[in-house]
Amino acid sequence: MGCDLAINPGSRQVLYMLAREGDLADIISSGARLLEPACGPCIGMGYAPPSGGVSLRSYNRNFRGRCGTPSAEVYLANPLTCAVSALRGALTDPRGSGMVLHWPEEPKKFPSDAVIFLPPSEDPESVKVMRGPNIRPVPLGKPLEGTIRGEVLLKLGDDVSTDDILPAGAYVLPLRSNVQEISKFTFSRIDPSFPERARKAGGFVVAGRNYGQGSSREHAAIAPMFLGVRAVIAKSFARIHRSNLINWGILPLEFERDEDYEAVGQGDALELREVLKGIEEGQIQAVLADGRHLRLRAQLTERERKLLRAGGLLAYAKEKLT
Repeated sequence: MGCDLAINPGSRQVLYMLAREGDLADIISSGARLLEPACGPCIGMGYAPPSGGVSLRSYNRNFRGRCGTPSAEVYLANPLTCAVSALRGALTDPRGSGMVLHWPEEPKKFPSDAVIFLPPSEDPESVKVMRGPNIRPVPLGKPLEGTIRGEVLLKLGDDVSTDDILPAGAYVLPLRSNVQEISKFTFSRIDPSFPERARKAGGFVVAGRNYGQGSSREHAAIAPMFLGVRAVIAKSFARIHRSNLINWGILPLEFERDEDYEAVGQGDALELREVLKGIEEGQIQAVLADGRHLRLRAQLTERERKLLRAGGLLAYAKEKLT
């Protein structure tokens, strides 16, 4: 079995410093591959492991399939362990490796990279936005309504990640400026029919605990919103994704009772009643087509309620400016 080493500098400044200090030549001559400073292999954009392969990485996420190869195993480690393991060709604890290791000193200062910052125009009204064919205007969420009716489009279990909601990778990420197209991949690994069904009917997603764990991928909220998802009902939410849902006008609701989660099935018709009143009181009335009532929590701050009433953060900002 072979062993490959790839170096992914964390920023342009780091890459510049490696070149300035002469370390870049050492890295290249060692046989390592040098990658662009970007979120690449971390989300399957290049350097995906072989089928059934193993990859050791100093990134911070290793959800299954995120690397671009669903059958691969990805282990997280610190940079020192990764470096020593690459030199040995096998997973190695640097503390017992017998190798003489010198920990690098922190630089006294970092180079400025202000060249990438473009100050705003002094005459913003004169600025014309040039959009290519793959750059579409950002859609806005709908203002919250008093009654929301729809279908339970998808029922999921625990620990649904943002990679499950909207996969990354070479086919999907180039569409991040085109919500209409990227939304076609929503839940594609779980149910390829979801985007078409959601666009036709709109409705709800139901899930277990820790919905939205993992990468803070904003498009995992934007795409469902565009497709017509009005609320996600779960036993609990990952913190950042919950905020993203609110920012894009999707109502996050929690089951008060586990038996209510069990009572809901995919394809069920569901009605949320007196929603505007319910978000003030912290509880939403939800009724299934057969008349059964669900107890749902809506634990929201005043700011979150304002955003949801407007249809999300952008809609709220636009409302304030006009």
